[in-house]
Amino acid sequence: MTDVIQLLPDSVANQIAAGEVIQRPASVIKELVENAVDAKAHTINVLVVDAGRTSIQVIDDGCGMSETDARLAFERHATSKIRQAEDLFSLHTMGFRGEALPSIAAVSQIELRTRRQVDEIGTCLSLSASHVDSQEPCSCPVGSSFMVSNLFYNVPARRKFLKSNATELSNIVAAFERIVLVYPDINFTLYSNGQELMNLRAGTLRQRITDVYGRRYGQDLLPVSVETAMCKITGFAAKPESARKKGAHEYFFVNGRFMKHAYFHKAVIQAYERLIPAGTHIPYFIYFDVNPADIDVNIHPTKTEIKFENEQAIWQILAAAVKDAIGQFCEIPQIDFDTVGRPEIPAYQPQPSQPVAVDLKPSYNPAYNPFKERPPKNWEQLYDQLPKSQNEEGSLFTVGPETHYVDASKTHSIDMADVSPTHYQYKGRYIMTAVKSGLMIIDQHRADVRIRYERYMHQLADSPAQSQRLLFPEVLELTPSEAVLMEEVLPLFAAVGFDLSPLGPNSYAINGVPAGIEGLNPQQLLQDILSSSAPVTHDLTALNSEVALGLARHAAIPYGQFLSNEEMDVIVNGLFACENVNYAPDGRTILSILPHSDIEHLLG
Repeated sequence: MTDVIQLLPDSVANQIAAGEVIQRPASVIKELVENAVDAKAHTINVLVVDAGRTSIQVIDDGCGMSETDARLAFERHATSKIRQAEDLFSLHTMGFRGEALPSIAAVSQIELRTRRQVDEIGTCLSLSASHVDSQEPCSCPVGSSFMVSNLFYNVPARRKFLKSNATELSNIVAAFERIVLVYPDINFTLYSNGQELMNLRAGTLRQRITDVYGRRYGQDLLPVSVETAMCKITGFAAKPESARKKGAHEYFFVNGRFMKHAYFHKAVIQAYERLIPAGTHIPYFIYFDVNPADIDVNIHPTKTEIKFENEQAIWQILAAAVKDAIGQFCEIPQIDFDTVGRPEIPAYQPQPSQPVAVDLKPSYNPAYNPFKERPPKNWEQLYDQLPKSQNEEGSLFTVGPETHYVDASKTHSIDMADVSPTHYQYKGRYIMTAVKSGLMIIDQHRADVRIRYERYMHQLADSPAQSQRLLFPEVLELTPSEAVLMEEVLPLFAAVGFDLSPLGPNSYAINGVPAGIEGLNPQQLLQDILSSSAPVTHDLTALNSEVALGLARHAAIPYGQFLSNEEMDVIVNGLFACENVNYAPDGRTILSILPHSDIEHLLG
C-alpha cells in the first residue's frame, strides 16, 4: 500500500498562503508599503490602475536589494527581519514571516527593479504565478519598484468576487491611511488612474492627521500622553462635541503597527461616559509603545490582532490618560469638597462709592379688572368646522379599526379602541400603554424613526425628486476615502434631490437639498450616508433607503426628551399606521408586549 501523505509543491503552498495574506488589492499595497518602510525609505509612491485590478506599483527610495536578494525574496519564508525563534519576541519591523512577496507572486505577474547604493547597476526580475520568467541587469535609481499586474489572473474565483472599483479603491485608501498615520516623517503619495488622491509631506503627527482627514479633525484633537514603566501611550483623542453616530476614525497602533482591540476601545469610550450621546463614536488616534517581548503579533495572518501580557493594567493606564486629556484641555469643571486644613478666603464684597437710587414702589393700574372682559357670544360656532378627534379623516395619522403585526412567531391583533388613551413615559426612552392583552412597551426613538422613514421613502419615491435651494451654499469636506465614493455616487445623490458641485480636492459645495429636510445638517447627513456601504451598490432604491434612514435618524425624537400625553398618542397612532410596526428600518425591535398572564405570575 502506497503512502498517502505527500509534500505540497511550492506553487500550491504559495497559493494557500496567498488565500490568507492577499485577500484583495489593498492587501498587496499594505505588504509592499510595509516592506518599503522596513527598507528605511524616505519617499514612497503608490500608483494603482482600475483599483488595483490592472496594476499596482509601489516605488521607494529605500536600501534596495542585490541580485541574489531580489531572487531569494520571492522564496517562501525567506526574510531579512529575523534569524531565530527568539527574534519573534523582539520585533522592530512591520514584516517578519517572509510570506508576503511569494504570496503576491503566486497570484499575479510581478516586475521588480531594484538597486543598492553601492551598486552601479540594478536588477530587473520578472515572475508569473511564482515562476521566474527572466532576470537581467537594468538601469534604475536606488531603491525598489514593484509592478504587480493582473492580480488573481490565475485564480478566477478570487478575481470574480472582488467588489466594484469604488469599493476596492476605498479599501486601498483605508489600508494606506493606516500606514501613513504611523510614519509622519515619510513622504507618501497615492495615485489612482493618474489622478492624485494623496500627497503627504513629512511633518508632525498632528499635521499628518490634518492632511489626511481635513482641518476639522486637527481643530478637535486633544493630546494624550502618559509614560509608565509598563508602556508609553501617546496620540490624540477628539473633543466630546466631535462624536458621530458612524464614520468616526478610531485607530490603535502598537509599536508602529495597526491593531484592532475591542477591550481597549471600551477604555476610551468609558472616558467619555456622560459626555457624548449613547450610541455615538468618538475619533481617536492612540499609539502604544510596549516592550516587544510583552506582546504577540504572530497570531493572525493580517497581524491586526495582538495579545498583551499586561492587558488589564494597560487598560487602566489608557482610561486614565484619556480622562486626563479631556479634563485638562476641555476645561471640565471639577468640584473639590476636601476643605480640611484649607485657609478660609473671605468673599469679596465691594461697596458702592455712591448710593444708587432705586424705586421699589410697584406701579399698577387700579382700574384694571380681568373679570370684566367677557368672551364673545356664540363662541362655540368657531369650533364647528374642526375635526372632533385625531382619528377622523384629515388628521395627521389615520388608523383603521384593527391593526395586525408580527411579534416573534405569533400574530397579535390589537383593536385601537383597546389601547389606553393615557400613556406613561419611562425614563425618557419608552412609552408604556395598556392594551387588551397586557402592557405594551414602545421605544420612542425607534418608533419615530420608523414613522419618518416611511414618510421620507414616499417622498423620495416621487419622480422627479424636488430640490430646495440653499440661500448660502455650504462646504462639505470629505476624507480621501469618502471622496472616492462621492465620485461614484454623485449622480445618485442628484437623483434624490442633492445639488452638489466640486470645489477642489475632497470638497464639494452643497447648493440644494431634498425638499422637506431644510432643518437638518446636510454635511453630517451626507457623511453618514457615505460612511455606510449602501451607496456603492449603485442602486437608486438602496440609496433612497439610506437617505431616508439618515433623514429619519437625524430628525427623530432623541432619547431623554420627555413627551406630553398628546405627543405620545401621536407616536402610537403613527406607528400603527406604518407598514411594519414591529421593527425599525435597521432591524431592531420597536415594541414588545408584556402579557397580562405574566404580570399576574410576577405578582403572585
